Amino acid sequence: MLAHLVTGLRLHGRNKLALLYSYLFPTLFLLAFWVLYRYDQVPLVRHLGELLTVTVLGGACFGLPTTLVSERERGVWRRYRLAPVPTAALLASTLVARYLLLLLAGLLQVALALGLGMPWPRHPLDLFLAFTAVAIAFLGLGLVIAMLANTVPAVQALGQCLFLPLLIVGGIAVPLARLPPWAQDVAAFFPGRYAVAAIDAAVLGPGLAAAGFSVLALLTIGVAAGLAGTQLFRWDPQQRLPVGAGTAWVAVALAAWVSVGLAAHRRDDRGRATPAPTLATAEPAPPPSAPPTTTTTVAQDSPRPAPTAVVPDARVPAASAQATDRPKAPPPAGESPPAKPPAVALPPMPASWRAVTMEQIDRDLRFDRLPPDGGVVSPIAPADEDPDTDLANHLDFIASTLTQWKPAQVADPVQRVRNVLFVAAVPDVFQMEPLERFIPRVVFEHLRQNVPKEDLAKILYWIALHPAQGDDSAVDDLRVFRLGNGPSDIEQTRERVALYAVKLLGRITGKIP
Repeated sequence: MLAHLVTGLRLHGRNKLALLYSYLFPTLFLLAFWVLYRYDQVPLVRHLGELLTVTVLGGACFGLPTTLVSERERGVWRRYRLAPVPTAALLASTLVARYLLLLLAGLLQVALALGLGMPWPRHPLDLFLAFTAVAIAFLGLGLVIAMLANTVPAVQALGQCLFLPLLIVGGIAVPLARLPPWAQDVAAFFPGRYAVAAIDAAVLGPGLAAAGFSVLALLTIGVAAGLAGTQLFRWDPQQRLPVGAGTAWVAVALAAWVSVGLAAHRRDDRGRATPAPTLATAEPAPPPSAPPTTTTTVAQDSPRPAPTAVVPDARVPAASAQATDRPKAPPPAGESPPAKPPAVALPPMPASWRAVTMEQIDRDLRFDRLPPDGGVVSPIAPADEDPDTDLANHLDFIASTLTQWKPAQVADPVQRVRNVLFVAAVPDVFQMEPLERFIPRVVFEHLRQNVPKEDLAKILYWIALHPAQGDDSAVDDLRVFRLGNGPSDIEQTRERVALYAVKLLGRITGKIP
C-alpha cells in the first residue's frame, strides 16, 4: 500500500498537465478573487473558504477520476488485481495520494494569500481539520464519478455537470447571501456550502465548534460516496456495472445529499451566515369587527441576509388590497353580493420630519426584529471590542475626514444625515471586514455630536420610512475615506442606510441597549 502511494505521487509529479491543473488553476482563481474583492480591507480573508473549496472540488471532479479512468483504460488496474493486496487498500492509497496533493495545493494557496496581505487564520489546526473534512466529501464524489465513467471524456462531461452547479448555485464561487431565495434552498442539498462554512469558521470565526453541522454533513456525504464508489469499483473498462446494484449504490450516495439538505432545512440553516429579521412598522390593532391591516415594511420578512425592497407607504387595509389585485368572482345565482367590509381609519403619516412624534416612532418601527449586530447585514462591533492598530488609525482618519466632508455639511438636515449614513452602508454592501463592523460606531458618534438629539431621532425615523428619497450622489464621493466609490446596486445601499438609521434611532431613544 505504501509503495502504491509513493508510485502514485511520483507519477503525478511527472505529468505536466496534471501539475498545471493542480497548481496553476488554483493560483489563477486566487488572483481572480483578489481582483474581484479588491475593496476588502483585509485581502482574501473572507474568501479563503471559497478558494480552498474550489481547489478540492477541481481535484475531485477532474483530477482523481481522470487518473483512475485513464489507468483503467491502459490496463494498469488489471495488473494491480494480480497483486496480493486487498482492493480497499489500493483504493485507500489512491485516495490518500490525492489528498496529499490537494493539501499541497491548499498550502500553496494559503501561502500566496498571506503574501498578498491576508492575516494568519485564527484557528490553523481547525483549518486543517476542516480542509480534511472537505477533501473526504469531494474525494468520495470523485470516486463515484470514476466508477460511473467509462472513458476520460465521460469523466470530463460528468465533472462539468457537477462542477459548475456546485460552483455557481452551491454557495462556493457566489456567496449564499447574494443568491436568490430558490438557490439558497437548493444549496442546502449541496456539499459546497458546508465546505465553505467549515473553512470560514476556522479562518474567521470561533472555530469548528461553531460549524459542527457543516463538518458532520461533509463526513456524511463523503462516507456515503466512498462506500458507493468502493462497491462500484471496476478493474477494467470492459467490466460493466450491474444495472440494479449500480443504481442502488448511486442512490446511497445521493441519499446522503438529500438527508443533509432536509436536516439543514429542519434546522432553518439554509446557508445564511445570520438571519435577517424584518424591520416592519406595525399599525395599532383594529377593532374585532374590522379587517386586518397591512404593515409598513422597511425590510421584507425574509430569513435570508439579502436586502429586500422597501414599501414605506403600504398603509391600506388588506381586504382592499386583495380586492384590487384579484378579479371579483360573480355571486351565485339567487344570492346577493357580499357586503363590503367597513373602512379602517389609519393614523396619518407625518407631513415632514419636523412633525414626527415619539408616539409615531413607537407605533411605526420595530426594534426587536432587526438583523443582529454580529451578523452579515448591518453589522456593528460591540463597544468593548477594540480594533487593531492599523484599523484604529483608519477609523480615526475617517472620523476626522467626516468633519470636513462636503456631503456631511449640506444645508438639508435629512440629506446631511443620509449622506453620513452612506459612509457606514457602503462598506457593509462591499463586505469590507472588519472595517464594516467598526465604522458604524464612528458614524453614529459623528451624528450624535453634530445633530441635536431631538432632531436626530425625527430625521432617522424619516429616513427609515423613506429610504428611496433624497440624493445618493454621496456614494460616489467616498474615496476621501479610502473606501472606494459606492456599489452599482444603489437600492441595496439605501436599504442598508435605513437599517443603520433604525439601529441608531433605537440607541438614542433607549429602545436598543
